[in-house]
Amino acid sequence: MTTRFAHDDDGVVVIIGSGAGGGTLAHALARKGIKSVVLEAGKRYRMNDIENDEWEMFKKISWLDERITAGPRQLTETFPVLPAWIVKGVGGSTIHWAGVSLRFQPHEFRLHSEVGDIQGANLLDWPLSYEELEPYYVRAERHMGVTGDSTGMPYHQWNNNFKVLAAGAERVGYTQLRAGPMAINTEPYDERGQCMQAGFCMQGCRFGAKWSTMYTDIPRAEATGHCEVRPRSMALTIEHDDQGRATAVVYVDGDGNRHRQRARAVCVAGNSIESPRLLLNSHSSLFPEGLANSSGQVGRNYMTHATSCIFGVMPGPVNMHRGTTFAGIISDEARLDRSRGFVGGYTLEVMSLGVPFFAKFMDPTHAGWGRDITTALDKYDHLSGVWICGEDLPVERNGISLHDTRRDQHGLPVPIVYKGDHPNDEKLRRHGEQQATRCYEAAGAERIFQVPDFPTSHNVGTNRMSARPADGVVNKWGQTHDIPNLFVSDGSQFTSSGAENPTLTIVALALRQADHIAERMQRREL
Repeated sequence: MTTRFAHDDDGVVVIIGSGAGGGTLAHALARKGIKSVVLEAGKRYRMNDIENDEWEMFKKISWLDERITAGPRQLTETFPVLPAWIVKGVGGSTIHWAGVSLRFQPHEFRLHSEVGDIQGANLLDWPLSYEELEPYYVRAERHMGVTGDSTGMPYHQWNNNFKVLAAGAERVGYTQLRAGPMAINTEPYDERGQCMQAGFCMQGCRFGAKWSTMYTDIPRAEATGHCEVRPRSMALTIEHDDQGRATAVVYVDGDGNRHRQRARAVCVAGNSIESPRLLLNSHSSLFPEGLANSSGQVGRNYMTHATSCIFGVMPGPVNMHRGTTFAGIISDEARLDRSRGFVGGYTLEVMSLGVPFFAKFMDPTHAGWGRDITTALDKYDHLSGVWICGEDLPVERNGISLHDTRRDQHGLPVPIVYKGDHPNDEKLRRHGEQQATRCYEAAGAERIFQVPDFPTSHNVGTNRMSARPADGVVNKWGQTHDIPNLFVSDGSQFTSSGAENPTLTIVALALRQADHIAERMQRREL
């Protein structure tokens, strides 16, 4: 029987969001016997809801509530209401993610110390080091089933798409080539089967080979009897008492009814757009600028990675759609090397898009197809693609704010998502595009072209960690500087973006935060 907690039960931890941060945290707390209520804005999906169909799954699982894209980017014009490609549903974006599981590098936790001040950037060291997080990286890798040393699972075999890119990469001198680490089983692991190489990773894994809280952490947390998940429950505001401690979360259910769930502690894990939106919307006479915002940093320093997507048309068939979506990673350029003319590094991640998405992203302007697009589509089976994922410097003006007058279906202010490039981002991206082009030229590509920007899935920052309360929103445990029983548990707590996909780090931080919360509760400090 599913556990139900009363709305006036002030002994529960209320977790807002059920993805990589919230879902992992709920499971970790439940295993320690700590009660939690998970409020998830989206519905609950079952395995038979997952289809190998790009557009059907996009429409089914994507967060399509109104958002306003802003800033000096092409994305502002081509996707004015879809700045981010993320999921609304139990499991969050772990349904959609492609499984790439890279650790941050030690220098990326101390980037400001390494490079100093950079004009226009709001650089700050993380208040924790790689060495502190490393044991939790190991735990996260074992927990998620990441191929490599922590689990002993072998990396995936190279598919044709990666073989093409790797052939060119080796010819230009790259050596750090591998088909992993990925949280997609290459053999049965953790009661999940192995990858079937179907090629629809970002639409959800029908086989359960890819780690997702949808079918791992969430049902296991519920099975303990210490966790209740409430789908279709959109958090509206967080309430507090006269001493400034969080006391409850007000939310609306799928039928439009409002509820108030009392809380011992509140953990916000709604993604780097929804988490600051909730804190800003929870302003009060005691916190007039929003909860945990004495620094003025809530909603600021939004990062999405400096990215670009390059495709090569090869002389023979590649069939890039076969195999995992991100089937291989080249890490030679992930190093910190200022001689290249920029700060930070990037990875080259081989990727594929199905015909529907490829056609859409080739021409997001709806201006009409010309010969350039139709000839590329005609050669779809000859295509190989690579995605550049690079360090995106924190810029204070990039961030989330609330619209003055526009409201969504729940009466909440619509979020404005503003993002512009720092000059460093432009230099890094240009270098990556040149290197990717060199790889495809070396592999014998007949034509090389760039796909325009599409909505990002990597969203970090906006509630960043800092050693000093004046510099950020949370401390090294994700605990807000201003409110001792209010935590941030998602990628919005990132101080910098690194050159790596964020999910593994989100999970490692959530496992670490669960230990901290349990210790604080045992000492009766929460």
